[in-house]
Amino acid sequence: MAKAAFLGVGWSFPVELDGGGAVTTAQYEESVDQAIWIILGTAKGERLMRPDFGCGIYDLVFGMNSASTSGKIAQEVREALLAHEPRIDVRDVRVEPRDGGQTLLIHLEYQVRATNNVFNIVYPFYLQRSAT
Repeated sequence: MAKAAFLGVGWSFPVELDGGGAVTTAQYEESVDQAIWIILGTAKGERLMRPDFGCGIYDLVFGMNSASTSGKIAQEVREALLAHEPRIDVRDVRVEPRDGGQTLLIHLEYQVRATNNVFNIVYPFYLQRSAT
């Protein structure tokens, strides 16, 4: 319990109310999981008071579906999590194209430092075709 308590408790994401009107919370590993989704879902510069917060993958949204783009995405994910989520160690990041290259699935495997539990996330990233 003491190890899990280190992981913290915070508002759940997305923010919701429970049946009694109180804000629902995320605890321990669930809190870590939700923090990762927030980091990956936030573009750098999106938060005015924390312009360095977030992940640089959104700079690649108009990139071509190539090995180079996939490598850059994997690197941006690693750097964002290293900078903003100290409760984990990133074990692996793989990027897999889907839907003819319009969707890239970011497979993330991470280990929670306090408990040594290993988890994975598949985060969808959508490439946009340029208007040219």
